[in-house]
Amino acid sequence: MRCDVVAIGTELLLGQITDTNSQWIGEQLAAAGIDSLLQVKVGDNLGRMETVLRRVLADADAVIVCGGLGPTHDDLTRDAIAAVMGAELQPDQAVADVIRRMFESRGRRMADNNLRQALVPVGATIIPQTRGTAPGLVCPVVLDGVAKVIYAVPGVPHEMKDMVQRAVLPDLLARAGEANVIVSRTLRTWGESESGLNERLDPIIDRLETLGNPTLAFLASGWEGIKVRLTAKAATEADAQVLLATWEAEVRSLIDDLVFGIDEETMESVVLQLLRERDWSLGLAESVTGGLVAGRITNVPGASDVFRGGVVSYASDVKFDLLGVPQGPVVSEAAAAAMARGAQRVLHSHVVLSLTGVAGPAEQDGMPVGTLCVGIAIGDEVLTRTLRLPGQRDQMRQMSVISALDLLRRTLLAL
Repeated sequence: MRCDVVAIGTELLLGQITDTNSQWIGEQLAAAGIDSLLQVKVGDNLGRMETVLRRVLADADAVIVCGGLGPTHDDLTRDAIAAVMGAELQPDQAVADVIRRMFESRGRRMADNNLRQALVPVGATIIPQTRGTAPGLVCPVVLDGVAKVIYAVPGVPHEMKDMVQRAVLPDLLARAGEANVIVSRTLRTWGESESGLNERLDPIIDRLETLGNPTLAFLASGWEGIKVRLTAKAATEADAQVLLATWEAEVRSLIDDLVFGIDEETMESVVLQLLRERDWSLGLAESVTGGLVAGRITNVPGASDVFRGGVVSYASDVKFDLLGVPQGPVVSEAAAAAMARGAQRVLHSHVVLSLTGVAGPAEQDGMPVGTLCVGIAIGDEVLTRTLRLPGQRDQMRQMSVISALDLLRRTLLAL
């Protein structure tokens, strides 16, 4: 069973609203084991909406149409679906009564155009509304002699989610006639390019392309690293998990040195957990990153049991006066080490990560743009490293954050 998604709304095309509905629907279809291979956005134009629906249904067994069920003149989803069905729109008295009662219960006057929401293509079935005014629709369609179905749900997220879970997914599963689940596992990596990862995983990729299940995909995510996603389809979730575990082990055998977490784990959450397991506190001394590391750390729920705080020593005299960095170049491994020691003293933390570098636009202390000096103080020991990072100013600073955290992660694992 294949079900694709069409999101309706000119505001989506203009970037005024982010289409989170399609993402959520895709997740639900995958969890239910229903293939979904295409997501499309189309503006509020009747002709284009009809064309898109016909094109999508040419390949899919079903389509979920999200949005365009409101009462205004540009809410044309019903009209487009009726055109594809070759059916007329007729008012549904029961739906009209529900809409009237809802307005009455709120003490509000109902505009006549609200009754547009009671128009239903002949042959369609209503999905009752429990949270708003616009009902959903289940619309059977026959194209080139093949039976298909269109589901129409509101664009308001909480209304849409209710209808998809309550009515659309059960109906899809009944039509599919078999129950499958699709489960994904994402390995999060740092330290290799997408092409480099692809090259290292070529032997596995060739085998998976022959098998067809599970599948492997790369997802680049800027300064969050590159994700390697395995997706398995099976009769039960337990069977899918076994398949994923088998192939995760295969993937890790080739790139385990690059994997820092799985699924929703982040570099900062992994570092915090490693420190938590050792009952060690963390402090920061930031210069080039200007507090970006602290922002990432404090965005992790529960970070307060590990993270004591940070010193943003952006100006050189703050490094000298507060952290005790000796006079001289402030972009150097010696300065990074002194920053770490000084922050250890000020913050009373067992571990300190320090960062000083050159984000540009010009070199500093004879160091080229992209230079990052990292210090890691753990107890009485201090480790320093110099990294060369690419990119313009903001990219370099963001990459400094995850690169320094990764160095701390690797250091902790090696202890």
